[in-house]
Amino acid sequence: MVKDFFSRIKGIWVPLIAVIIWELLVRSGKVNPQILPAPSAVLVRWYHYVIPAEVHDPKTMSYVKWMFSGEFFGDMWASFYRVFIGCLIGTALALPLGLVMGASTKVYDYFNPLIQVLRPIPPIAYIPLSILWFGLGNAPAVFLIALGAFFPVLMNTIVGVRAVDSIYIRAARNMGANPFVMFTQVILPAATPYILSGIRIGIGTGFICMIVAEMIAVNSGLGYRILEAREYFWSDKIIAGMFSIGLLGLAIDMVVDRLNSYLLRWHRGLE
Repeated sequence: MVKDFFSRIKGIWVPLIAVIIWELLVRSGKVNPQILPAPSAVLVRWYHYVIPAEVHDPKTMSYVKWMFSGEFFGDMWASFYRVFIGCLIGTALALPLGLVMGASTKVYDYFNPLIQVLRPIPPIAYIPLSILWFGLGNAPAVFLIALGAFFPVLMNTIVGVRAVDSIYIRAARNMGANPFVMFTQVILPAATPYILSGIRIGIGTGFICMIVAEMIAVNSGLGYRILEAREYFWSDKIIAGMFSIGLLGLAIDMVVDRLNSYLLRWHRGLE
């Protein structure tokens, strides 16, 4: 049991050692704490980010209100909402187009040149147009996130449909499957692992676009808070915001990974 416990936590040693070295370098004076604050200072700043100083006394209000009254929860919810809506829109647009392009050579030949021209353009390049089209607020941020999620889902879907083993297709045809059954019962299930991988990559790309968009077009969210901290030269809050983004991204990725494992349990032979 002890050996199993240490095998589970072995991945924590490298970041733990890195944090200890970081703390010692700052405390020894070899690193300017204004440029790179110590982890302890970042932790204190993150605590005040979650629970503001004016409500530290739990006697002044209920526990639930005291616990969730900091900037962090509002920013986290704003960022999560934008990522969720943007990735949902990007996936909803990319999935049917990818399925059709993967299944039909004619459709692929028509759309592929346009896709290959637009795909290398980073979503960040659309920032001026997004503000011009949608103004400020959530709309341009959601647009950029949807754009960032669109192409990974689209390309993975196309590859997934085209990668279906021809043996499955010939077997289904020999059994008299019509085109609808062929598509829904053979092609789509076989392409599902690729599609889910594309969605996972799309969420990661959407996260990058979300941070950039929040630094420009909105006045809330984790990205906005990092930009605000930069203007006041709060290095500890910048790093606290960065770690907050990492934690939110980790939580979303874990949920998506569990969902993928559940949906693909037949593919992996899981019970």
